[in-house]
Amino acid sequence: MAWYLPVRMGSATVLGVTDVRPAQWETDTCSVCPAQLLQAGEFDVIDRPGPDSRYEPARGYRVNVHSGAPTCVHPYRVGLPPAAYASAGVPVLEILDEPPAPTPAALALPVDLTDLEGWLIAVLRDAGPDRMYGALAAAETEAVARFPEKTVVAAMRRVLSVELARSD
Repeated sequence: MAWYLPVRMGSATVLGVTDVRPAQWETDTCSVCPAQLLQAGEFDVIDRPGPDSRYEPARGYRVNVHSGAPTCVHPYRVGLPPAAYASAGVPVLEILDEPPAPTPAALALPVDLTDLEGWLIAVLRDAGPDRMYGALAAAETEAVARFPEKTVVAAMRRVLSVELARSD
C-alpha cells in the first residue's frame, strides 16, 4: 500500500508522501537505517553503502558525509528509489508495495561486515522465491571466503527469518 498526500512544489501541488513511517520499516530495514526513526522524506536513499555514507553512533543511523543528511543505503529494503529526499527536498511520490529490485552494485559482496545482511537480502530478492535456495548456497560460499563462517551463518539466519516469511 502506498500513501499519497498533496505536496507543494513551487507553484504546483503534486501528490506526494509526507508524515509517513510504514510499520514494515521496522522489520524490512537495517537496525541502523534512518527509516527506523524517521518518516518518509526525512532521509536520503542511495544505492548502496560506500564512502559517501557512514554510520554515526550518536545519531543511530548512517549519514551522508557531505550533506550530513540521514541516509538509507538499501532502497530495495525501504521501498523508495534512490533520491536526495532530505538534503535536496526531492518529494517522496510513492512508497512502493514491492521495493525496487537490487541494482548490480548492491549484488557485489561488501567489504564491511556490517553490510553483509543487506547484501544477503539483495541476493535473495534478486533470485526470487523459486531460486532462493540456490542463491543462498552460492551467497554462503562467496561470503565465507571473506568473513568468518559463524558470522555468515548468523547473518543468514537473521535474514532468512524475515525473507522466508516475506516470500510466502
